[in-house]
Formats: sequence, structure tokens, C-alpha cells
Amino acid sequence: MVDKLMKFEGVSKSYRSKPALNNVSFGVDSGKIIGLLGTNGSGKSTLMKIAAGLIPASSGSVSVLGAPVGLGTKSAVSFMPDRPLTESWMKVRDAVGFYRDFYSDFDEEKAKKMLDFMNLKDTDRVSSLSKGMNERLQLTLALSRQAKLYLLDEPIGGVDPVARAKILDAIVEFYSEDSSLVISTHLVRDIERIFDEVIFIRNGEIVLQEEVEDIRLKHGKSVDDMFKEVFAE
Repeated sequence: MVDKLMKFEGVSKSYRSKPALNNVSFGVDSGKIIGLLGTNGSGKSTLMKIAAGLIPASSGSVSVLGAPVGLGTKSAVSFMPDRPLTESWMKVRDAVGFYRDFYSDFDEEKAKKMLDFMNLKDTDRVSSLSKGMNERLQLTLALSRQAKLYLLDEPIGGVDPVARAKILDAIVEFYSEDSSLVISTHLVRDIERIFDEVIFIRNGEIVLQEEVEDIRLKHGKSVDDMFKEVFAE
């Protein structure tokens, strides 16, 4: 029996002696949408890349489904980076085909449903998509894998409020409840409605991990108010 879907234990990471993460320890359970919240440069992207097996930790250990992060955990983790993985020459159908060929767990039927929900057409050129539409495409590709852990790095960064609402609606609509979804962002007010739990990260250190309902009941605050309070110190 695996106690945590993902577990960080004493994880640190430095780039050319500059610390990005400092002794980070936390766990993520199944069946939750979790906000990884922090300002720019707080360590969110580094943490996600380590969890996805893209970069190694300098020290400490990370596991997914009880196994050390590496080749064996890649099939359990779907990562949406903050920069698109698609190429500008592609049409939407090419991007879907690329993911289908690359990932054996890619669910093309789910992708088609999501594209329809997102108002994206097979023939749309990636190079002509707005930032918001491109984010919708990247989200479709990431969520159409049959993974256990989805890591979305700034999925609403730099997109207009209408696109943000559509992206959040899609996450709720197409999220699989036996998996977990970790979403990094600093745009807390726009997105807190979909979170079950939040993790605050500041200067590479976890400063709070709590259920959203507990924040409201114990502290009488919204997540956004709590975020402003913690990060104003």
C-alpha cells in the first residue's frame, strides 16, 4: 500500500551554487486538485521538473507511487511545462498525433472531447493560435494522458480572464478523480475555487500546506487573502 501518490523528502536543488529549493518535504494524496502557490522565482517550476523526472535533485529523495522518480515513474506523470511543447509548423491534429505516437497512454477520444470543449479545430495552425488558445491546446494534450499525477506549470499565466475561466472549467470537467493534479500559479484569486488543498512555497521552502476548507474555517480567510498575508511578510 502506497501512503502518498507523490512524496518529497529533504529535497534541495541548486543551480551553480544558487539555491532553488531548500530541504523541501511534503506529500500529495490521490484524488485532489492542489495549488502550488508562490511568487515568480519561488521554486515552483524547479519542484515540478524534479517531480516529472526532467532534472535531478541535488539532495533528498522524490517518489511517485512509492517508486523513486526516474524512467519507471514517467508513465505515471503527465507534465505541462510553462512553455509549449508543440512546434509552430504543426496544426492541432499534428500535435495530437505527436502525443498519440509518443505516449502509449494517450487517450485520443478524450482529446477530441476536450478540443471540442475548448473550441479548437483539428485544422487550426499552432502558430496562429492566441496565447489563451495555445494554453487550451497544451492542457488538452497533458490531460488526455491516462496518468496518475498531472503537473501543470502556470496553465493560466498571461492569458485573458475569458480564457482563464475556460481553462479552469476544462480542468474540473476532464480531471480524473482517481488521480491528482498539482497546479503552480501566482494568480491565486482566479483559480482558488478549484483547489482542494494548497502548498505555499517561498524562497525555495514550503511555508504552508493546508486544506482549503481548513484555511476558510480556521483562519476565516480566502486562499488569496492568506497568500497575500504570507507573502507580504
